Amino acid sequence: MGNYSLDMKFIGIIPARYASSRFPGKPLAPLGGKPVVQWVYERASVAIDEVFVATDDRRIFEAVAAFGGRAVMTSDSHRSGTDRVCEAAARLGVRCDVVVNIQGDEPFVAPEQIRAVCGCFSDARAQIATLGKPFGGDAEAIRNPNSPKIVVDNDGFALYFSRSVIPFVRGVEPAGWPAAFPFLRHVGLYAYRREVLDEVAELPPSALELAESLEQLRWLQNGYRIKVGLTDVETVGIDTPEDLERAEAALRAGGA
Repeated sequence: MGNYSLDMKFIGIIPARYASSRFPGKPLAPLGGKPVVQWVYERASVAIDEVFVATDDRRIFEAVAAFGGRAVMTSDSHRSGTDRVCEAAARLGVRCDVVVNIQGDEPFVAPEQIRAVCGCFSDARAQIATLGKPFGGDAEAIRNPNSPKIVVDNDGFALYFSRSVIPFVRGVEPAGWPAAFPFLRHVGLYAYRREVLDEVAELPPSALELAESLEQLRWLQNGYRIKVGLTDVETVGIDTPEDLERAEAALRAGGA
């Protein structure tokens, strides 16, 4: 694969659906003169030789074809991006060791982030991989339930993900927590060993997942080992039209 040395075959799949309650059609929203999904595709292609967009909408499929990318049509009834990626991998029939799930609303995903996730599989125990980013000194961000936290063991495997502040730092005021512990924010980039992807797609929602509304807890609760790579890169996800405006501003400022 491009710029990568592990003796494994990786493919990247970008799930991209048209329907979105907060921002319908966002994969096709124009950003710097090209659709959001094209930004994701081109950046992913720097790190992985074979990249595909998995979509349930012909408009997205045709837009990907128009910029020279590869796409595959999938069902419109999937519960999650993981399910869409699993169907796409089966439809494509491409032999690979690991499937990387790259979110279609992250136009500034960095190739080094993708490589960090792929690098987790140098550990034979890793079944799934994802990313964590240090919060640094931002106490307010640590307390934000929309920024899930990760705690890891000494080998970098996830112990738990939570919207709550974990760990709780006893005897220290919240403003002092960033200095007391290296809190880690979850970054939603995933990769799965090929056979594991098929297995997790069959799992029913778990109690922890339903409580926290975090899909990765389903895998953790079922005993899968999730290796956490590290990144210092900050990206701009597109969830709303306002996010798109911020991304345009970042582009103009040269921050992407």
